[in-house]
Amino acid sequence: MITTDFVSGSPCWLDLGAPDIDAAAAFYGAVFGWQAQAFDQETSSYKSFRLDGKVVGAVGQLTEEGARPAWTVYFHTSDIDSTVKTVEQAGGSVRTPPSEVSDEGRFAQLTDPQGAQFAVWQPGSYPGLELADAPGSLGWVELYTTDSTAAQTFYGTVFGWSGQDMELPGGGGTYTMVTPKDQPAERMFGGIMAVPQTFSSGDNRPYWHPVFGTADCDATVALVREKGGSVSMGPDDAEGVGRLAVCNDPAGAEFVVLTPSPAPTF
Repeated sequence: MITTDFVSGSPCWLDLGAPDIDAAAAFYGAVFGWQAQAFDQETSSYKSFRLDGKVVGAVGQLTEEGARPAWTVYFHTSDIDSTVKTVEQAGGSVRTPPSEVSDEGRFAQLTDPQGAQFAVWQPGSYPGLELADAPGSLGWVELYTTDSTAAQTFYGTVFGWSGQDMELPGGGGTYTMVTPKDQPAERMFGGIMAVPQTFSSGDNRPYWHPVFGTADCDATVALVREKGGSVSMGPDDAEGVGRLAVCNDPAGAEFVVLTPSPAPTF
């Protein structure tokens, strides 16, 4: 689960790079009920997404040359300079060096050795997401990569994550569930999976994507299609996980919607 009680290496923020912020806000507002709101009057190119007044993410204008529309996952760090240095030593690269956001915190944009992009956030006055692990908010993150073993080594070096392997049914391969360093299993927040060289995102670059909770996967998928998005997989039932679908917004950014299975009762 993802919580707002952030620890080192846990997801703490995410934002969408979009070619058209207003169009993105309209789509996600219709699908999840999010409201887009500028952080301040001077910044109209970066807006928060809010659900019932609580921040669940953000959207910003695509600025990197050659960048495609995509969600970026940010991981918490208490020492961004040390984390960035470790990323470089472990074979990753820095796209945006540590940068200040007034007194709210510092961020850096990074790329792992296989090419998946991610970011880190060192909070100042602003910790990060205000709502998680609930319908309409972030509940899980996934890395699709060409080399799961190498990815696990890299992120283990950078964040100290521990992994637990699970064999997918039907010979679908190994899915590694990850947990922040020195945290109990209930703080597990995401998974790493090796997939074929050609991804559903349309290129060969590994990537992270978010999984958003929903009370009704099929109804949410219907809204995705109605509002101009597409569905590349599902909705399908995953034993012990829930009902899920892999979706793309109208600009092509990938995300997953999941109605979790009910918790077991004893």
